[in-house]
Amino acid sequence: MDLIVRASSILAVTFVAVILAMLVSSCAQVQPTPPTAVHQPMTARPAAAPERVANGAIWQPGQGRSLLEDRRARYVGDVITINLVERTSAQKNANSSANRESRLGAGITAASGNLPLSGLAGLSAEAGTKSAFEGKGAAAANNAFNGTITVTVIDTLANGNLLVSGEKMLTINQGNEFIRFSGVVNANNISASNTVQSTQVADARIEYRGSGFVEEANSMGWLQRFFNFINPF
Repeated sequence: MDLIVRASSILAVTFVAVILAMLVSSCAQVQPTPPTAVHQPMTARPAAAPERVANGAIWQPGQGRSLLEDRRARYVGDVITINLVERTSAQKNANSSANRESRLGAGITAASGNLPLSGLAGLSAEAGTKSAFEGKGAAAANNAFNGTITVTVIDTLANGNLLVSGEKMLTINQGNEFIRFSGVVNANNISASNTVQSTQVADARIEYRGSGFVEEANSMGWLQRFFNFINPF
């Protein structure tokens, strides 16, 4: 009896210790940074400027840009503003139906008394099958994403295109909102105000994520996800 009591006490202590460990770990990660799929890194520093040579010239090679050059982004570390004007709409409908019917009948109408199995006269048999199928499906999606985000050129490609990436974080009422963007920009599409439309960016990856208690309240708990995973119905 004492052994059973001791074993129960050990199990209870172990259970309490596990619960406390889970609570401590959850408190340590109250607002974790959500993962991302945008191109990394999300920022880059420009290359170090070469040392100035005191030769008396006003313009020095490698020192800034030409006096006649505009201020559009074209080097690693430059910034560019992306106008987010994403709008997608999709709709799909599907209908299908199938019918099949078959019937088979057989009978013995009359037989002479001298023939074998003459007692089966007047018997008949019928068999038939029928199947029907009908299916309908519909799906619709409408999405809109508007705003602006300024990103950094993290690489220049051999053809002159720019690989850009960036992140904007907003903290609102004990919650963090992350807007992330990356993609390949054609330098010819950059306007004189150093902006480009998101619809003109190739391989664009746009994310809008959040963290905090509001985001957690909109998510299913881990225990409920576990039971949904093992539920066969």
